[in-house]
Amino acid sequence: MPRPSYLLFVFLLAGMIAGLTAAPFTSPTPQTRQIALGDISQEKPMFRVLLEPDQDFPPIIAPGPTDWLAMHEEPGQTFGQYISSGANWRNSQRNVIYILPLGKFSSANSPSLELLRDYAARFFQMEAKILPAYQPTEQEFSPRNNSFTNERQILATEILEFLPTRLPKDAYCLIAVTMDDLYPAPSWNFVFGMANLSTRVGVFSFARYAQGLDGADNTALQKQILHRACKVLVHETGHMCGILHCVYYECLLNGSNHLAEADKRPQQLCPVCLRKLKFCIGSGFDPVKRYKELAEFYRKQGWSEELAWTERQLAKAESLRKKIESKEQSSLPAKQ
Repeated sequence: MPRPSYLLFVFLLAGMIAGLTAAPFTSPTPQTRQIALGDISQEKPMFRVLLEPDQDFPPIIAPGPTDWLAMHEEPGQTFGQYISSGANWRNSQRNVIYILPLGKFSSANSPSLELLRDYAARFFQMEAKILPAYQPTEQEFSPRNNSFTNERQILATEILEFLPTRLPKDAYCLIAVTMDDLYPAPSWNFVFGMANLSTRVGVFSFARYAQGLDGADNTALQKQILHRACKVLVHETGHMCGILHCVYYECLLNGSNHLAEADKRPQQLCPVCLRKLKFCIGSGFDPVKRYKELAEFYRKQGWSEELAWTERQLAKAESLRKKIESKEQSSLPAKQ
C-alpha cells in the first residue's frame, strides 16, 4: 500500500452530500481481521491478553443505507500499514494534547472542558491542557446560515488554517472546540469535526449534541452531552495519532455519518486500533494503568456500560497476573 498522504483532511462526522454512495461494504473475515492486527507474539503477555478478539470486540456490522460506510468507501488500515505510514508519533518534544475553546460557551448545552481535558489525558496517557479561549470576530471563518436549520455556521477548513498559529511548541496536537455549527465546504450540510494530520490540528463542534434530548432534565442532558463530546474528542485525537477509520470491529474509530450512528459506536478501541495507539504513544504506555484510570472516570460519571466493559478487561489482566505468579511460585525450589 502506498504511504498515505497526511495532507488530506479527515472528516469525522458529516452531513451527507446528496447522491453520494459507495460500493457495497464487505464485512471483513476473521482472517482479514487477524491480518489487520498483525503478529502479536512479541508483545508483552499482559498486552497480548488485552488484544485477544473475544466477545468484547464484536466485528463491525453492515452499514445501514445512510450510514458512513454506505456513503464512503474505505479500505481500512492494518497495523503494519500504520507503522509504515510515518504518522505523528509522540516524542519528548511533542507530548501534550492542547484544547482550545473557540468562541463563547453556554453551561446549559456544552460539556465541562475540564472533564474533557481529564478524559483525553486518561485515554491517551498524555498530559492534556486547556488554552485560553480565542474569541473570533463576527465575520471570521466565513460564517453562513445553514439552509436547513437557519442556524449560524463557520467554515471548518478556515479554522484548520488558523490553528497552527496557536500551536504550542510542546504540542502533540491541538483540538479546537466550539459551540458554533461547522461546515466543511459550501456544498455540505454540516460537519461535526475535522482534522489536518500534517499540521496536528483539529476542530469539532458541540452545536448539535443536545439533539434528541428534548424533555430531558438538566442532569441527564449534561450527562449525554458529555458522553457524546468525550467520544468525539478522542475519535478526533485518534485521527491525529494517524489512526484512520476502523473497518474491522465495532470501534471508537468507526466513521459516523449522523448522530444516531455515532451514538451506537463504542467508547473504546478495538484490538487493531489499541495496538496502533500503544505504538504511537511509545515507551511508558501501560494498558492496565490506562484501563484503571478510564474505569475511575466512568465510575465517577455513572457510565455503567463503559465501566463494565473496562472492568472485564482489567479482570483479564488480573487473571493472567495470578497465573504468572502461580507459575513462578511453582517453579521455585522446595524448602528443605
